[in-house]
This record gives sequence, structure tokens and C-alpha cells, in this order.
Amino acid sequence: MIAVSRRGAGLNSDMGRLVFVTGGARSGKSSYAQQRAEVLSGRLLYVATATIGDAEMAARVRRHQLERDERWLTLEAQADLTAQLSTAAKGCSAVLVDCLTLWLNGRMAVDGTDADKIATAGIDLLAALQALPATVFVVSNELGCGIVPENRLARSFRDLHGLLNQRFAAAADEAWLVVSGLPLQLKSNC
Repeated sequence: MIAVSRRGAGLNSDMGRLVFVTGGARSGKSSYAQQRAEVLSGRLLYVATATIGDAEMAARVRRHQLERDERWLTLEAQADLTAQLSTAAKGCSAVLVDCLTLWLNGRMAVDGTDADKIATAGIDLLAALQALPATVFVVSNELGCGIVPENRLARSFRDLHGLLNQRFAAAADEAWLVVSGLPLQLKSNC
């Protein structure tokens, strides 16, 4: 079952907006979300969900760090992101979670392919993000446009990821698909 945002119904008007940004690898989705966040005044929180496992990933993370100015605070949180959010985001006008795909990878390292545990963790994360009094940008990869993976674990990841993306997109005030650096609006509850 896909959750629907209570904000869209006007029940949490004092809360920020949830903006979901998806796209393929190297599509420009992270840059787009960061540019949108930087338009806002005040402190900004970058939530990094990646685990650095090799030199290439370390270089990638370093490039992302250099692209952010002094207004950005950074929270490095993989699987246990929900518990740290409200404290880390205090006083921030925007929160950028980059990315939901790597967060799911971390969750699966904890929960395996248990769909119920993953769904519960996703619902908890979404609720924690919606409770923040900031504009929240959630970046996620779009994995469903490729071939069906050959192995069971990869298929489970793809399927769980697709359901997670659906849940976040349904709850979002805005949803964007970035293709070749071009943002295409999928949804707006303005």
C-alpha cells in the first residue's frame, strides 16, 4: 500500500515541502536537487547515505563535498538515518537526502530482503522527513527501466527500490525526473 502525504491535504501547513527527484545514473538529479536547495536562505543539511568502500567512491564523495559551500552541514548516515534526522536538521531551511538508493542498500545489509522490515523502515524514514520543518529533497535512482536482473538478490533490490520510490513519490509535494541534465516535472501539489 502506498502512503499519501498528509501535507497535500493541508494538515501540516507549518511543515516544509517534500521534493522527490529521480533519474538514472549520472543524470544530473543530485545537482538539480542541490541547486533547488541552495536557492533557500539559511543553513542546509546534506544527508550522505553512501558507504565508502573503495578509492573511486571516496573520490566521488570528495567531489560532492567540494561542490557544497559553507552553508552546508553534513550528516553521514547509512541504514540508521531516521534516528539522527531531527537533531541534525535543527535550524536548517532545507535537507537534501542523497540518496534513497544507497540508503536502501544499507538497510538491506541490516534487514536482508525482508520486504516487511524494509517497508517499515521506509515508512519510518518518510515520516521522519515529513516531520521536519524544512524543505526536504530526496534523491533516488530510477532502476526500473533496465533489464530484469539475473540473480535473485538483484531482483529483490530492484523490486524493493521500486516500491520505495513509489511510496516517496506518492507522498511528495513535487516529483521530478531528471534525464540528461533536464528536469521534467512529474507531480506538483502547489
